[in-house]
Amino acid sequence: MATVIGVATVAIWVYLLFFRGGFWWLPYRPAPLAANIGGRSVVAVIPARDEAAVVGRAVASLLAQDYDGDFRIVLVDDQSSDGTAETARTAAVAAGAPDRLTVCRGKPVPPGWTGKLWAMSQGVIAARSMRPDYLLLTDADIVHDPRNLRALVSRCEAERYDLVSLMVRLHCRSLWEKLLIPAFVFFFFKLYPPRWVADPSRRTAGAAGGCMLIRAATLERIGGLDSIRGEIIDDCALARRVKSVGKVWLGPARDTTSIREYRSWRPIWDMVVRSAFAQLDYSPLMLALTISMLSLTYLAPPLLVLSSEPTAMVCGGFAWLGMSIAFLPTLRAYDVPRPITVLLPLIALFYVAATVSSAVLFWRGRGGYWKGRVQAPAPDST
Repeated sequence: MATVIGVATVAIWVYLLFFRGGFWWLPYRPAPLAANIGGRSVVAVIPARDEAAVVGRAVASLLAQDYDGDFRIVLVDDQSSDGTAETARTAAVAAGAPDRLTVCRGKPVPPGWTGKLWAMSQGVIAARSMRPDYLLLTDADIVHDPRNLRALVSRCEAERYDLVSLMVRLHCRSLWEKLLIPAFVFFFFKLYPPRWVADPSRRTAGAAGGCMLIRAATLERIGGLDSIRGEIIDDCALARRVKSVGKVWLGPARDTTSIREYRSWRPIWDMVVRSAFAQLDYSPLMLALTISMLSLTYLAPPLLVLSSEPTAMVCGGFAWLGMSIAFLPTLRAYDVPRPITVLLPLIALFYVAATVSSAVLFWRGRGGYWKGRVQAPAPDST
C-alpha cells in the first residue's frame, strides 16, 4: 500500500510541475504599452470598514499615480467606528487633491448581500455619474506603485482584456508571515494558474480582489455586482462572470503591495477560514476529497520517507523534492529563507485544518465570519 501511495504522490507532482500551467514559476510579465490611454477615465472604488490604520497610505498612493487620464476615487465608509473616512480625507488633502476623493457613507447590508460586495456596489453606483471607462476595484490596505494604473489600463487596451487583476505582494516580515504567506500565494496560483485564466479556451477564471481593473461596460453587461451579490469569494466569482463574456488576465504584482500585517498565525487562519468552505461550494463530498488530495500531495511524501519499504521511500523523496522545487520561486519572490521549502508539508497541514474549521463554522451557522459579520452563502450554493 505504501508503494501505491508513493507512486500516486510522484504522479501528482509530475502533473503539478509540468502540466498545471507553470503556475509555480510566478512569472511577472510587464504590461505592453498602449497608445492614447490618457483618454481613458478611471474611478477607483474602495470599500473600507474600520481601516483607519491603512487607508491613508492607500489613498495617497492612488492620488500619486502617474496617469494622464481622468482618475478619481470613491471610498465607501462601510459603517466604520475608527475614523476611516476622516483618515482618507486627510490623506487626500495632504496630496493636494481633495476634489478627486468622494466619500460615501455605507448603508446597512440588505438580505442576500455580503458586506464587501454591498459596499463595492454602492461605490460603483456613485461612480456612474462620473461615466468612467474603467473601474479599479481595490482594497483599503493596498499601496499602489505609481505606475500601476497606467500598466493596468495599458494591458486592457493593448490586449483587449475586460478584467485585469493583480495578486499584490502580501506583507511578509514576521515569522508567521514568512511561514504561511508564501504558501497562501502558492496555493492560490495552483488553483488559478495565470496561463489558464488568460486562455479563452479554458474555463478556469480567477482574480485577486485587492487590485482588479474592469471595463465599466463589461460590468454593466454581466449585470453589475448585483449578479454576484451573495458570493463570499467575490473576486473569483466576478472573474467567472466576466470570462463568460470576455477576456480575463491574472498575474503577480511586483511593486504594488498590501500593508496589512499578520503578526500571528490567527489572522491568517481567520482569512482562510472565512472562505475555504465556500471555495468547495459548501459540499461535504468536496471537503472530503480536498482533504484526501491535500494529504496525499503534501503530507504523504515525508511520511513515506520514514516508511520501511524502499520503493515507497524513494517515491516519497522524489515527491518531496518536486514539492520543494515548485515552492522555491514563491519563497524567492517573498525573500523568505529557502530552507522553509522542507516545511511545506507542515504548512499544508495548517491550511488543511483551517479548511476543516471553515466547514465546521459554516455548519454551526457562523460561515464567512469577517469584521463582525456572518456572511450567508449565495442562494444557489447549497
